[in-house]
Amino acid sequence: MKFLDLAKVYIRSGGGGAGCVSFRREKFIEFGGPDGGDGGHGGSVWVEAVEGLNTLIDYRYQQHFFAKSGQPGMGNQKTGKSGDDIVMKVPLGTEIIDEDEETVIADLTEPGQRVCIAKGGNGGWGNLQFKSATNRAPNRANPGQEGVERTIWLRLKLIADAGLLGLPNAGKSTFLAAVSNARPKIADYPFTTLVPNLGVVGVDGKEFVMADIPGLIEGASEGRGLGIQFLAHVERCKVLLHLVDGTSSTITKDYRTIVHELEAYSDILGDKPRILALNKVDAMDAKQISDRRRALEKASGGEVHVISGVSGRGVQEVLRALYAEIEGEAPQEERGTWQP
Repeated sequence: MKFLDLAKVYIRSGGGGAGCVSFRREKFIEFGGPDGGDGGHGGSVWVEAVEGLNTLIDYRYQQHFFAKSGQPGMGNQKTGKSGDDIVMKVPLGTEIIDEDEETVIADLTEPGQRVCIAKGGNGGWGNLQFKSATNRAPNRANPGQEGVERTIWLRLKLIADAGLLGLPNAGKSTFLAAVSNARPKIADYPFTTLVPNLGVVGVDGKEFVMADIPGLIEGASEGRGLGIQFLAHVERCKVLLHLVDGTSSTITKDYRTIVHELEAYSDILGDKPRILALNKVDAMDAKQISDRRRALEKASGGEVHVISGVSGRGVQEVLRALYAEIEGEAPQEERGTWQP
């Protein structure tokens, strides 16, 4: 299944049916009176969050959702049939954004949560509704209310407890594959991850969801590489795991590059708790590990975990630190979080 996290859709609710002007005319009934029925209501357009979906790909192939209008009223006090509602099913974590691409109409994060984004028009009154003691034979009826037509954006932000960050080839996909059943693409060249991946991680009999997003490069906030289009998927995470390639000769620069891109994207990500890990230590000797860990601790001002997604070294410890941060169980000085 292809991944799509942004879609533009065009919606229109149904208009209400017109009221009817009618008079009862039957043999042997001298004073029939008005009996025009009301028009039916127009159908509304709803958006509902459901489980089992993780992409908006369906809205690439169908972008128009028009609800049916209500039928007009009829004689003999018959109300017109109302138009059926349209319900658009979206994944959990979908934001509904107005046409200006800035105003958030709703944020659907719970299963079954729904919102009406285009209400159907009310049906018009028939002439029966205008009957009174002084107007025994009204000859008027109301037209139905028009429907609402608008354009909206659907933007998906995957819901995960922890997010993986790092430069391309920092070992994020290897780490996710090692700790979960997720099977992301792994190769020895940059940008092997082109879409976010989710995996359920288990540690000490407990589970949490981890998201791996494509690697960032310097200048991503200005559109270089894959840009920062996928950073929205880690905005909902409670903690971020920042992986730094230990085999790189510029680890402090690599660290600062990611921190800068996070802060350039939003204050939310810049202030989010982070756990820093020196990865790929299976390819390094003891002196290299010690020197580069010390340099990274000096640059970050906090604790640095030493791990290897291939050999499994330090993986359980960093998973426990992530889970403690997610549940809020560890005191601040023990969490390995810091402000750059």
